[in-house]
Amino acid sequence: MENQVLTPHVYWAQRHRELYLRVELSDVQNPAISITENVLHFKAQGHGAKGDNVYEFHLEFLDPVKPEPVYKLTQRQVNITVQKKVSQWWERLTKQEKRPLFLAPDFDRWLDESDAEMELRAKEEERLNKLRMENEGSPETLASMKKGYLFMYNLVQFLGFSWVFVNLTVRFFILGKESFYDTFHTVADMMYFCQMLAAVETINAALGVTKSPVMPSLLQLLGRNFILFIIFGTMEEMQNRAVVFFVFYLWSTIEIFRYPFYMLTCIDMDWKVLTWLRYSVWIPLYPLGCLAEAVSVIQSIPIFNETGRFSFTLPYPVKIKVRFSFFLQIYLIILFLGLYINFRHLYKQRRRRYGQKKKKIH
Repeated sequence: MENQVLTPHVYWAQRHRELYLRVELSDVQNPAISITENVLHFKAQGHGAKGDNVYEFHLEFLDPVKPEPVYKLTQRQVNITVQKKVSQWWERLTKQEKRPLFLAPDFDRWLDESDAEMELRAKEEERLNKLRMENEGSPETLASMKKGYLFMYNLVQFLGFSWVFVNLTVRFFILGKESFYDTFHTVADMMYFCQMLAAVETINAALGVTKSPVMPSLLQLLGRNFILFIIFGTMEEMQNRAVVFFVFYLWSTIEIFRYPFYMLTCIDMDWKVLTWLRYSVWIPLYPLGCLAEAVSVIQSIPIFNETGRFSFTLPYPVKIKVRFSFFLQIYLIILFLGLYINFRHLYKQRRRRYGQKKKKIH
């Protein structure tokens, strides 16, 4: 008696150049797989949802494909790769609009169009980098030097901000609120060092040493250094304010998770707890840091008005005195605009890392 012919479960995904099909059949031997007139024909004896049987299906593709499918047998499934004739994104797999009941998305390999484009660009960039390295010679040495340089930079920044964080934490537990008022004189030198060194990040992004976008890095560098060097550094009246503690503490808290994450990335390590913290702690800390910076600017406005520091008078015939506090008020607007830009950048990074499952598409 002949075995009953059944349809197996088939899962699919795509890239711009290829289609991937995963047929849920185990113990398959010598399957008949071919493409004729843009229709994929599959027939095989194997163990599927209905036990050992002959399983068969046909798929007419949405657009033309090359008639040479490549397949690989594993103990649990059959993996089929089909090349598209034209490299483009398909809105669905089959010519018929209604999805066949046995067909479903393969979420293990699924990407939406924008993610696939990013993957395509990354592969092309990797290919070009490989060619460039081959032309320049000793690619392993150059890559190792780059990793070593980035590892050491992140290590130094991690140690610097950790020193600030631990120092402020210990002093707070020992002295309580009294520790707020001499924060600047205690840790300012280390904070100066770390924030000046942070310019390296922006330079790395601008030169392509790292893949980080330049604008968020530049905005953070300029914003923090404005608070540190102008608001705190030039005004002794601001250096004994409690707000200095909160600004420094929030900055260092963010960085003691960010820099070790980049350190481990340099040596291809992924510590899941640290990764989650790097992509999550900024959610409360960045707005709080921005609020603390805004408070420091607001507190400094009367002092700048009283001392007249950085104020100037326009030349004749205008002769209008322009107070520095006017620029501080503009800076407050720029501060929250910068928060929005950085918040959006970090949100996109987190979504890319911990994105929701793709919507079901046939």
